[in-house]
Amino acid sequence: MHSSALFLIEFGAVLLGLGLLGRLAGRLRFSPIPLYLLAGLAFGEGGLLPLGASEEFVATGAEIGVILLLLMLGLEYTASDLVSNLKTQYPAGLVDAALNALPGAAMALLLGWGPVAAVVLAGVTWISSSGVIAKVLGDLGRLGNRETPVILSILVLEDLAMAVYLPIITALLAGVSVAAGSVTLAIALGVAGLVLFLAVRYGRVISRFVSSDDPEKLLLVVLGLTLLVAGLAQQLQVSAAVGAFLVGIALSGEVAEGAHNLLSPLRDLFAAVFFVFFGLHTDPASIPPVLLPALALAVVTACTKIATGYWAAKRAGISVKGRWRAGGTLVARGEFSIVIAGLAVTAGIEPSLGPLATAYVLILVILGPLTARYTQPLAMRLTARRRPAAAARAEAADAADAAVAARTAEGAREAVDQHRR
Repeated sequence: MHSSALFLIEFGAVLLGLGLLGRLAGRLRFSPIPLYLLAGLAFGEGGLLPLGASEEFVATGAEIGVILLLLMLGLEYTASDLVSNLKTQYPAGLVDAALNALPGAAMALLLGWGPVAAVVLAGVTWISSSGVIAKVLGDLGRLGNRETPVILSILVLEDLAMAVYLPIITALLAGVSVAAGSVTLAIALGVAGLVLFLAVRYGRVISRFVSSDDPEKLLLVVLGLTLLVAGLAQQLQVSAAVGAFLVGIALSGEVAEGAHNLLSPLRDLFAAVFFVFFGLHTDPASIPPVLLPALALAVVTACTKIATGYWAAKRAGISVKGRWRAGGTLVARGEFSIVIAGLAVTAGIEPSLGPLATAYVLILVILGPLTARYTQPLAMRLTARRRPAAAARAEAADAADAAVAARTAEGAREAVDQHRR
């Protein structure tokens, strides 16, 4: 009874604090993510008020939060959108890997950590945080922007690449034979390909199966299906986030719209819990010794992510403002980076790798929402000072993009209203 009461007190205090922080962020017109992370530091090991009874529940809630974030992002696009974007954006995925994995590998080699640690740190610096970026896009109201499909394509390519990378790094850390590692990799690739095939080929069938006029039944079926697929994907060495995202794109039409409306409050709740959980497992005392190399790596890879997003958006024909927004949005690192570093820490290959990865991710998960919001206006201001004519052309192109987006949104609303009538 005492343990149950303590759990309710702790978890209730966490939720109340998150609500107040979210309200403060809303008044300041600022993303609440950095505030949620700082709250996690306060409640974690070495913090002001460490949690005890509710930590396990918070961990489960954090996993659900990441899954819901990716599900809601997947609901914004159809399977045909995904395939089209992947076909056109795969070169951006290659550029993304080259620009952002190499700095991590180089840092590990400069520190004398060896080739296995270099492969690990390359993954930490390569993969952006799908969870953080999905939340930022929603907070900033950019889900309908023209550059968002470009961002989404890069994130999906990164998540799908994890189906290849994670089995490889697991085999390297365990020191298994080439044959055993190849079998694990083949299974992971087969599962990822099967799930993607089912989502693209049988999306309409899945939507009809899920569809229901009763909101309660629709919520239960969609949430249950998402958690089931995410769990199976993770069990088979494929990202749970990839599974949830593919469920989202498999649903379309009225089912997707209804699920979006029903799941939005749950997403916001569990997403906040996810960011708190991240902070809970960051000991503030472990950050200062590795702060300088982590800060240097963060600065370099923030610039390379901005360059990646800018190049990919330019290749897709997005205006200059949209290119800078795409680059700034991709900066945040998070859940995948921590998972990769955790594998290395468990294997014991390098004691300093864990604190370095934690400090690095903490810097960029706080910096990411800031770059998403301010990269574009700062870049345009600097550009306007140097090249007024180019800035004027960029302004005109961005206005044209906004007009196209407005007409598209209006047409979609009219179609929905007509269908309802």
